Amino acid sequence: MQIVHEAYSFACMRCGYAWEQAYEIEHHTDAKGEPFIIYTAGGERVPSPLSNPTCHNCDGHVVRIMREGKVGSVLGMLDQLYHDRRIAPGIAGPVPATHDHDHASGTRRRAGQHTGRRLPQTGPHDAPGPVSVGSAEPAGERSGGLLARLRRMLGRS
Repeated sequence: MQIVHEAYSFACMRCGYAWEQAYEIEHHTDAKGEPFIIYTAGGERVPSPLSNPTCHNCDGHVVRIMREGKVGSVLGMLDQLYHDRRIAPGIAGPVPATHDHDHASGTRRRAGQHTGRRLPQTGPHDAPGPVSVGSAEPAGERSGGLLARLRRMLGRS
């Protein structure tokens, strides 16, 4: 009988729970000369973690198996992706509807025709959505993108 010590990292794709487990893997040969393996963890016999792993948190069976030491790096990556403080979280708000009807005069106007009223000016961080914390000006103005062109167009009307 040969005993090998191995450890695996597991991550549940259903609930996100991650854990590591060390195993003693006993390699045996049966009476017919066929090899078989027994997995033990903490001195108790357990099913093979490679055949049908079960999440300890939600009992789900969609579990990713990785080499040992990966739980920390996966959790660190998830923390960077979802808890990185460089981008401030935004809240989606209602989008104002465009009207072809001038409510003040009761007349209809052609699409694209301006009534002379200006939209209120907002600061760079007043609109909902992700906002870059590292800069005081919106990304569109730095690059001369669509936002900068729209502001120039609205400024002329």
